[in-house]
Amino acid sequence: MRSLDDLLAEGVSGRRVLVRADLNVPLDKTTRAITDDGRIRASLPTLQALREAGARVVVAAHLGRPKGAPDPQYSLAPVAARLGELLGTEVPLAADVAGEDAQAKAGQLGDGDVVLLENVRFEAAETSKDDAERGGLADRFAALADTFVDDAFGAVHRKHASVYDVALRLPHVAGRLVATELDVLTRLTRDPERPYVVVLGGSKVSDKLAVIEALLPKVDRLLVGGGMCFTFLAAQGHGVGKSLLEADQVETCRRLLAEAGDRIVLPLDVVCAPEFSADVETTTVPVESIPDDQMGLDVGPRTVEAFGRELGGARTVFWNGPMGVFELAPFQAGTRGVAGAVAAVDGLSVVGGGDSAAAVRQLGLDEAAYGHISTGGGASLEYLEGRELPGLAVLAD
Repeated sequence: MRSLDDLLAEGVSGRRVLVRADLNVPLDKTTRAITDDGRIRASLPTLQALREAGARVVVAAHLGRPKGAPDPQYSLAPVAARLGELLGTEVPLAADVAGEDAQAKAGQLGDGDVVLLENVRFEAAETSKDDAERGGLADRFAALADTFVDDAFGAVHRKHASVYDVALRLPHVAGRLVATELDVLTRLTRDPERPYVVVLGGSKVSDKLAVIEALLPKVDRLLVGGGMCFTFLAAQGHGVGKSLLEADQVETCRRLLAEAGDRIVLPLDVVCAPEFSADVETTTVPVESIPDDQMGLDVGPRTVEAFGRELGGARTVFWNGPMGVFELAPFQAGTRGVAGAVAAVDGLSVVGGGDSAAAVRQLGLDEAAYGHISTGGGASLEYLEGRELPGLAVLAD
C-alpha cells in the first residue's frame, strides 16, 4: 500500500488531488452547529501536507444518511466553514457532488487551495449495490483530479463509489490518518503486549458477536458492560427486569461464557431506573437483584472498581462502547470511571471510535491521555474481526 509520503516524494505541486476524508461530524439538530469536530481535526495532517506541497485539493466526504438526494439538513456547509477555520483558508463548498459546479470549482483551484464537494450521499449511486451505478459516479469523481488519497478510515469498510470505485480509476495512496489507524490496529492483532484487556459496551450482543468470537482467543480479559451485558447476565441465570435483552442470543452468551472461563468479566452491580430520563430517580443494585419493573442503564461503582483492577495491570487495552446511557447525567458515572481507568493504562490504550470517542469528548476527558482514539467504530471492529475491508483492499492493489 503506497503512502502519502510516497506521493509527496513524487511531487504534487499544481496537481489536483482528490481526498476522501471522514468529516461525518455530529450537528446540533436545532442550530446545525458542529458539536464535536474531532473527525475534522483528524483530517488536517493529510490536508495540510498536500497544501504545503502545492497540491490543488478536492475533498469528498459524507454526512449522516440522506436518502440518495440533496437534503439541506445534511449539507456539508457547516463542515466547510469549520474546515476553513482550522486550515486558516477559505474552503468553498461545491453546490453539487461531482457535477457542473464541482467541476468548475475544481478547475479554478490554485496551488494550495482546497474545495469541499457537497455530501457524496446526495447521490444514490454512492452507496448503490450495482457496480455500474457506482462506477458512473466514480468516473465523475475521477474527472476532478489526477490522484486519489483515501484518508477516510471510518468508511473503508464500505464498498462505496468515493471509497472503492474511484481508487480503481486513479493512482491511489493511503492518507496519514488511514496509515495511523492501520498501524495501531495491527499492533492489537499481531503481537499485543500483555496483559491484553478488551472492554466492550454498547447496546447489543449481536452487534459485537463477531468481534467477541475473534478476540476471545487473543485476550487475557474481556470486560463486558453497556446494554449488551444483560444478555450475558441472563445467560448466567439472572433476572434482568426491563433491561435490554436479546433473548435469541442467550444461548450463544452461555456458550461464550463456558468457553472463556474467567476471561469474560461481567458487571457486579448496575444503576437501575424505571425509564430513560435525565431527572429520574435511580437505584444501584447487585446484578442478582435487578427489580422486575426497572431497567439497568449503567454499570455501578463496584463494577467500575472491578474493571479498574483488571485494567490496572494491562499493557494493551482496546475499548469500544459505553458502559451505559452516558448521554444522560444519571448514567454517566460508569462510562466516566472506566474511561478514566483506560486512560491510566501504562501501555497502549486504544479507544475504538464511535460512541466511545464521543463519550471521551462529551464527558470532557483528556483526549491526550489515550494512546489512540480511532475515527472509525465500525471499521475498527471489522478489522479486528479479520474481515477484508474493501477500501483497504483496493488501496493495496
